[in-house]
Amino acid sequence: MSEAVSTGLLDRTIRRITTVWRDMASGVPDETLEAQMRTCLAGRGGEVSARNRAARLAETYLAADEPGRREFLLTLASFDSDPDAVAAAYAKVTAAADPAERSAAKAELRRALEPPRLRLLTQFASIPDGCKFLVDLRGALLRVRGSDKMLAALDADLRGLLAAWFDIGFLELQRIDWNSPAALLEKLVTYESVHAIRSWRDLKNRLDSDRRCYAFFHPRMPGEPLIFVEVALVKGLAGSVQDLLNEKAPVLDPAMADTAIFYSISNCQGGLAGISFGNFLIKRVVGELSGEFRNLKAFATLSPIPGFRRWLDPLLAAEAEALLSGDESVSLVSAYPAESGCAALAGIIGKRSWWRNAQLREVAEPVLVRLCARYLMAESKHNHALDPVAHFHLSNGARVERLNMRGDTSDKGARESATLMVNYLYDPTKIEDWHEDYAGEGKRNASTAVRKLARGWS
Repeated sequence: MSEAVSTGLLDRTIRRITTVWRDMASGVPDETLEAQMRTCLAGRGGEVSARNRAARLAETYLAADEPGRREFLLTLASFDSDPDAVAAAYAKVTAAADPAERSAAKAELRRALEPPRLRLLTQFASIPDGCKFLVDLRGALLRVRGSDKMLAALDADLRGLLAAWFDIGFLELQRIDWNSPAALLEKLVTYESVHAIRSWRDLKNRLDSDRRCYAFFHPRMPGEPLIFVEVALVKGLAGSVQDLLNEKAPVLDPAMADTAIFYSISNCQGGLAGISFGNFLIKRVVGELSGEFRNLKAFATLSPIPGFRRWLDPLLAAEAEALLSGDESVSLVSAYPAESGCAALAGIIGKRSWWRNAQLREVAEPVLVRLCARYLMAESKHNHALDPVAHFHLSNGARVERLNMRGDTSDKGARESATLMVNYLYDPTKIEDWHEDYAGEGKRNASTAVRKLARGWS
């Protein structure tokens, strides 16, 4: 369903945008790509002429094939600062005789350093859907940039512009429900990146009375969510995403819920990569839900652990020392004959639907929970949690609350985390303290049970 909806939505959007831009640019003469960019920079004529030229240039990009779009980006990147002007301005800074003269020289140096391509990028923002065009342009740039230094410089300029334009102060939080415009609901299906929406019935279930969905929007991109979060109102911590998404489960009266579970957070715009909204979104939604439902006592996630198998599998293959206790190895080999405990565990979790076998489940699950606690609490990269989702929530001020075997029994859940999911708890009274612990000292807060598991068998 997602692929069909995504393709149709994209086609309609492109047709609408290109029609508007074609009408605007109908009187602009044909020129080579570089000439078009130079004409835009020259700025001859009034504001309407400038917008028409920018629309024509944007239309040129959208009409190009993949090699043509890369050429467009390379040509745009080539409009860099004039090195002679930069050198002259810097010489004035070093030669300045007093603070006032030096300050003026520095301002001149900043102007000289600003590449003309920045002015070109800014001109796109003046045309209809110009902000969306720039976001998508950066998404394409990130895909082709590679190690090209000119494209990396263009990306730095574009990211800086977008970071300023999409500052959290400009964003609007909106609730999405079943009565929202159909085009917006289609975009939820398209952008959902954690738990794919399988059907319209599935989507309706996620927007029922005991569910909430919130998204950030930008005023210059109405109808285009930047990031959204799906929430389930439940009793107690949820431990299975399949249970949460069960379309046949009875609908809970929200007034009876005591816990809000954030079970999916999806970034919608690839061109805004590196510009984080997720931490603000969660805190804003906690505030919204607290105001609407006084009965809610806990706010937590049911989160994937996408890096667990990526960390564990090589260790099992290498027969890493101290990974398993002697008793664990004996139990594993007795349930799944192999040359070692590591080989037995690797064989078990490599077996399709292994968790349906009670004997395998009994010996493997305690070991997997312990190893996952170690992975989340001890394994690091640059003093941060190795798992990207763990890093996201810990840096936002959450703590690791509980590990759940068979939390996600989909093929993806088995492949990435051996079915494990984790609850991260957001305590409004502790968020700032836990954020400071992690950001300042790298300390990972966790429940007593998780800390005990992470200490291991030794």
